[in-house]
This record gives sequence, C-alpha cells and structure tokens, in this order.
Amino acid sequence: MKHRIVVLGAGYAGAFAAGNLARRLSPVDTEITVVNAAPDFVERMRLHQLASGQNLAFRKLADIFAGTGVRLRLARVTGVDPERRTVAVTGEDGGGELAYDTLLYALGSSVADHGVPGVAEYAFDVTGLSSALRLRERLAGLGEGGTVLVVGEGLTGIETATEFAESRPDLSVELAARGELGAWLSPKARRHLRLAFDRLGITVHEHTVVEAVEPARAIAADGTSVPADVTVWSAGFAVHPIAAAGGLEVAETGQIVVDRTMRSVSHPDVYVAGDCAYAIGENGRPLPMSCASAGYTNMQATAAIIARLTGSEVPTTGLKYYGNHISLGRRDAIFQMVDGDVRAKSWYLGGRIAVRLKSGVLKGAGWSIVHPTFGMPKRKRRLATAPDRGGVRVAA
Repeated sequence: MKHRIVVLGAGYAGAFAAGNLARRLSPVDTEITVVNAAPDFVERMRLHQLASGQNLAFRKLADIFAGTGVRLRLARVTGVDPERRTVAVTGEDGGGELAYDTLLYALGSSVADHGVPGVAEYAFDVTGLSSALRLRERLAGLGEGGTVLVVGEGLTGIETATEFAESRPDLSVELAARGELGAWLSPKARRHLRLAFDRLGITVHEHTVVEAVEPARAIAADGTSVPADVTVWSAGFAVHPIAAAGGLEVAETGQIVVDRTMRSVSHPDVYVAGDCAYAIGENGRPLPMSCASAGYTNMQATAAIIARLTGSEVPTTGLKYYGNHISLGRRDAIFQMVDGDVRAKSWYLGGRIAVRLKSGVLKGAGWSIVHPTFGMPKRKRRLATAPDRGGVRVAA
C-alpha cells in the first residue's frame, strides 16, 4: 500500500511543500493529498492591494497541481486526531475523514483580535481572501473625505495604510501605533518611513493602544476617541485552535511545538510549516509569523519527511531571519536587514531599488507556487520501507 501524505493548507508553505514532495518522491509508493478550503491559491502578501481596489489574478489550485500527481481536496479542516492519524473535513461533498501516515500541517493564521471588544463585529482585515474582498467592497462605497483607521504599526499595518493612501487619495488614512512609528527600524529607514507617511498624507497616532472598536470610531486606552468610517485591524496574527483541540503539543500562542526538523515533539507523524509552527530559529528565538518563515520551515519539513521516508540522513536548512521588505505603496519601499538578534542593522535600501527587490520577492514566491514540480527529476526516490497499517510507522 502507498504511504499517505496529507498536506493541510495550500498557502505559501503548504502549496510549495506539496509540490516539493511530489517532485522528489516516487508515486509508486507515495500518495500526496492537499486539503484547502478555497479553490484558488491566494497571494496573502498582496491582499492589501486587492482591498485597495486593484485587480489581482488568482490561479486555480486544480490547474497548479494538474499533472503533478498531487490530489486536491477542496474542504475545510474541522479537526485532527493524531492518535488515530485522521483529519476531519467538510466541503461541498459533505463531511468525512482523511487517513494519513504522514501529516504536514500548514493551515496558516488569521487576524488576532486579542479579545478587544468590537474587533470581530466592526473591524476589517486583510489576512484572508474573503475578509479582503469584504473590505474592498466597503472602501468602494466610501465617498470622498471618508476616514480609514489602520490599527497596528507592524508590516501589515504599514503596507495597508500606505497602499490605501496611494490608491485612494480622496480618503483620509490614519494609523494607530502602540509605540513610535517604525521604532524597530534603523534611524535612516525610520526617517524614510516618516517621509513616506508625510508624502502620502497619513496621520499617525503614536502611543495609542486601541481597547475597543465601534461602528464609527476606535477608543484608546486613555479614553481618546478616534473617529473612523472604516477600522482595519492589523495588530497581529493568531492560529486556529484545531491543533490544541486535537491533542498536539502547542505553545501559549497555539502554535504546534516542533523540533529542529519541524516535527511535532508530541506526535512524530506530524510535521508543521508556516505560521502554525512554533519553531526556534538560529538565534534561539521563535521564528516570527511571516512569509519568510514559511519558506524556511516548509523547506526543512519537506527535507525531513523525504529523508526519513527514504532512509537518508535528515539535513538541516537555515532558520535565520534576514530582514523585512516593506512596501510603501507601489512606488516606494524599504528593505531593512537585521542582525542575529533581530535588531535592525544600520543600513537599509529604500525607494526604487527596494521596490524592485520586493517585486522580485513577490514574483518569485508566486512563480514557485504555480510551478510546483519545476525541475522534476526523471528518477524519484523510493521509500525505504513499505507502510504498515497495523501500527508500525515508516522511518520513525
């Protein structure tokens, strides 16, 4: 019988990992299934552009995986049972279970409301396709002089605010920052960021902790009211509690705790990639939830799966965070390098050079997903041992 590999999620981490596995493992004794709720591959790093009114083309996952041997199951994951090695799903064809021998968990993350009252009811976000489209529709109906408040001064908040300000100069765009805008950047990059905000006419509310969101305003911790026709929440990410509910060992963040090879420390048949992985980087700190981390963790996870199944030595890939690419609209950007302690280095790239660099990153990531088996070898690796459904696990 074939060894059943199930990949949960077809975002940057899951889609690339599935293609990598298909490229390197023989279909004679492996069967790869990808489970994803949506039929399209969504470039999450571009969703703020979609929300601003730009038209983006999405590729069908069925087209992406056509001819690769990867099976696609369009369904929503409702539970995992790592003891029985099954995944519960529901979709248009009803519910059911998928059995696996090896599971790659890459369900990504969603917006974190941090328990702030009103966020779920009244705020918008750009962490998923449906939420970005909902925001797009709301902004399209917002007339001249309307106010958009972006809450959160991280990468998503900065990119969202600058994109909206550039795309919709008829709107008043504001940003609420818990601390100083760009405090984590080098002094020169911080100055570049502030000049960009000034050029785009974005109002910044520094040292403003939003503790409640209402239909037409946000309320700060000091009682200050910030009027807003639309509030966009970009104050962090959270993972779904499915993993914890299934009995996998998780950190306080809800992320699955993994070893250096992205293998669950509680269930060796489960590997994790992307935002769901509580992975320790080379600096001894947890990797941040980001597209870059998705790349590092999925490469390590797939390398470990392939090595263990084929009886090879497990290689280690780099888990180092190098820096941040920050779009400031479509004609400006910042590329800030960081050191081993994730502190900003003194130099940065800005302007057109950084725009081209960020564009290259986006195009490269998208291209690698839509060409999942590019460079497919003529000979694929066979498994070292045939799967045993009686309880003996392959290449443990």
